[in-house]
Amino acid sequence: MPTDACQFFWVCPGCGERLRPAVGDCCVFCSYGTVLCPPKQQERGTAANKA
Repeated sequence: MPTDACQFFWVCPGCGERLRPAVGDCCVFCSYGTVLCPPKQQERGTAANKA
C-alpha cells in the first residue's frame, strides 16, 4: 500500500465484492483492516509526539 495515499475502493479477489470505506473512514484499510492505513498511522504518531 502506498504510504502517502489511502485506498478508497478495494475489490475482493475471492468474491469480486467492491468494498468502500465506512462513513467517517478515509479508506478501506481503516474500515476493514486490522491496522489503520499508513497516512492515519503517521497522523496519530505525529499527534502523540506533540502531546
